[in-house]
Amino acid sequence: MKSIFTKLAIVTAVAAAPLIAATAVSAEGEKYIMVSHAPDSDSWWNTIKNGIALAGEQMGVEVEYRNPPTGDLADMARIIDQAAASGPNGIITTLADADILEGPIRNAIASGVDVIIMNTGSPDKAREIGALMYVGQPEYDAGLAAGQRAKGDGIESFLCVNHYIVQPSSQERCQGFADGLGVELGNQMIDAGQDPGEIKNRVMAYLSSNPDTDAVLTLGPTSADPTLLALEENGMAGDIYFGTFDLGDEIVKGIKSGVIQWGIDQQPFLQAYLPVVVMTNYHRYGVLPGNNINSGPGFVTADGLEMVEKLAGEYR
Repeated sequence: MKSIFTKLAIVTAVAAAPLIAATAVSAEGEKYIMVSHAPDSDSWWNTIKNGIALAGEQMGVEVEYRNPPTGDLADMARIIDQAAASGPNGIITTLADADILEGPIRNAIASGVDVIIMNTGSPDKAREIGALMYVGQPEYDAGLAAGQRAKGDGIESFLCVNHYIVQPSSQERCQGFADGLGVELGNQMIDAGQDPGEIKNRVMAYLSSNPDTDAVLTLGPTSADPTLLALEENGMAGDIYFGTFDLGDEIVKGIKSGVIQWGIDQQPFLQAYLPVVVMTNYHRYGVLPGNNINSGPGFVTADGLEMVEKLAGEYR
């Protein structure tokens, strides 16, 4: 695996930049709209907002961020329809559930709006629906790599704390982890919901009923932060193997203290920044990368945390 410092090099140029508003003003009148599936409560997406803001500022285009406040995917589908109807130069969107979102995305493309899929979805699905490309982390592959790593560390059983179980890609993370361990997923994945208190209680209840569980896997700060509190309360913090997807302030602190063994960085900054740059250059100069872009996975451990710690919640 490449050094974490090599991976971090791409963001060092912007590390000193202040937190930027999520919309940059365009002199050319070029406008792009990013639509995500994330609820307002999910702080992980602050890095996405910073990524599109910086790209918009550097490219001289307007980039607007839209999302369903509660994370409701039917609401997101309506937002995509509304975004396409407003006549932007392009739409950058997640594909959290193809059954719900594929139709609106296809309609946007049919109306003449270029689309890049980011974060959730897949290169194959992006190609199938006619999007320009996909930028993101293959979620099953990331889960598989995590499971293989955990297996090498002696893990045989786990709890996957899924805080967004209606999203297929979140289930792919849990399934990949199980396959990497070589075990059945079964009831080792729980529907944790998104309320921090409920997540904490459900983690404690599962571990109380399954005391021989070797490891805990969380899928981002929404589930990781309450799980940290649960492990502190039941006395398992630092004793149970703990891995998580994504980064955030509390996750970085957990890695630094040794309570969390690793965090999987899908580099959301790149997922937001690159589509804006790619699409702007495509419209201005007709150039487009020939391949989709994998932004992750990369494992962040206690080694090399200095820059990650400084940028967590902003660019990491």
